[in-house]
Amino acid sequence: MKVDKKAVRKAQNEEYLANPNVAAFLKAIAQAEGGGYDFMYGAIKGKKNDKWRFSDYSTHPGPGYDGKTSAAGMYQINLVTWRDMGGRMGLTDFSPHTQDLIAVEIFRAQKAIEAIVDGDLETSLSRCSGRWAALPQGKGKPGRYKQPYAKYEDFAGYYTSSGGAIK
Repeated sequence: MKVDKKAVRKAQNEEYLANPNVAAFLKAIAQAEGGGYDFMYGAIKGKKNDKWRFSDYSTHPGPGYDGKTSAAGMYQINLVTWRDMGGRMGLTDFSPHTQDLIAVEIFRAQKAIEAIVDGDLETSLSRCSGRWAALPQGKGKPGRYKQPYAKYEDFAGYYTSSGGAIK
């Protein structure tokens, strides 16, 4: 009997999504990044009739504002990441749930999922801050990139107010 590895991977990620610390970490990233599930690169939160928002979740929306950068959705998932990480689970759409599952897959690729499940915020941020520019590297540390980032205390506040427990 052949095992459907994509279905197994998706089921594992669904289990991770049900973990309160994983759900809280996702919400905290969303708060730090400041976007939405319908954002393309260049979208502005609160702007009406923003042409850099999309409503067709059947596929990745592609490049945004500059015509090159394809970071999109709640977690700034680019086209290459969507194809690769989504493909590992057999996903073909870009729905909010798919975006959540891909973010969990990214946690796994960054070797951060166990730290996130355990509530080890320091290790989680250290491993994920290279992927999400708005994250600090840890307590008292800046983000990895020369752009705005959430301070550790703010991120920890988003995380705990979303139901996460810090170890």
